[in-house]
Amino acid sequence: MSLLLSHDPSFYLARLKSLHVQMRDHLRRYMLSQDPATLAAVGAEHDGDTQYRIDEQVESLLISLCREWAEETPFVLIAEGISDDGWLSLPEGKPAQEAEFLLIVDPIDGTRPLMYDKRSAWMLSGIAPNFGKETTLEHICLAVQTELPTSRQGWAYQMWASRGQGARAERHELATGRVEPALLQPSRASDLKHGFASFVKFFPEGKLATATLESEFWKQVFGDSDKPLAFEDQYASTGGQLFELMSGHDRFVADIRPWAFRKEGLRASTLTCHPYDICTALITEELGVQITDLKGRPLRASLDTKQAVGWLGYANVSLRESLEPVLMELLWGG
Repeated sequence: MSLLLSHDPSFYLARLKSLHVQMRDHLRRYMLSQDPATLAAVGAEHDGDTQYRIDEQVESLLISLCREWAEETPFVLIAEGISDDGWLSLPEGKPAQEAEFLLIVDPIDGTRPLMYDKRSAWMLSGIAPNFGKETTLEHICLAVQTELPTSRQGWAYQMWASRGQGARAERHELATGRVEPALLQPSRASDLKHGFASFVKFFPEGKLATATLESEFWKQVFGDSDKPLAFEDQYASTGGQLFELMSGHDRFVADIRPWAFRKEGLRASTLTCHPYDICTALITEELGVQITDLKGRPLRASLDTKQAVGWLGYANVSLRESLEPVLMELLWGG
């Protein structure tokens, strides 16, 4: 934990875990009391993304819980929809430069699958020392990720990590509140054969450029083959994709949407991953998963709500060493 933070890591961890559980349980009660049409109604449009009614349901609770925390320790909350630039200094009126730390949050990452009760969403949060607008994803020193389950689920995961201290996970029984340790183990496979590997293409925009590159990637990795040697999973949640890498379900994920949008002459800042969507990459990295930007470098995007982030995730070093040269050639010509 950074020396710029005044408390022991356990202080921040306890706060974040509790905040996540309160948000998860509130959202679950709301979901169980509403019809699907209400959950899927559009609430507001922002430059970064579309907010649905289900998003708005948790936003006010997030701010309320953060206000309570800020009575003890001033900090800046970074989240979509809370201000024009996504920054809210707490307590209100406190200058941002006097905040002890920055807390970046995505209350519901994976709104679309969750609001139709198809698949879990995730609450994501990361804490970084306050370097003002120069603070980046690379500065995050504590991250917590909590599963927001569908109505059919009886258990939900929660994971966390402190930089350099490894990652841990639990499973929560939703009916009783019972908590038990959970083991997360990324895949140790040295190739992609008979495993899951995906290029992100949730939306029609950018899909042609992505699919064209993807087709050439598979040709170079597998050659000509009439057998299904790898499988795809379009989990419409960056946090969900990170979980699949953490848990050994997926071996490789490529989110090249900013590159694909530029290739097609589209605006790259919308319908892409944003810093709040991938603020828990630290957890995967502490488990040995390799996460890079689209040029093979560490993620260094500023902590904001609008910047487009492209990323590559390899379940282990061996996969990165074999796949990264192919991707760099396809993306940048070497």
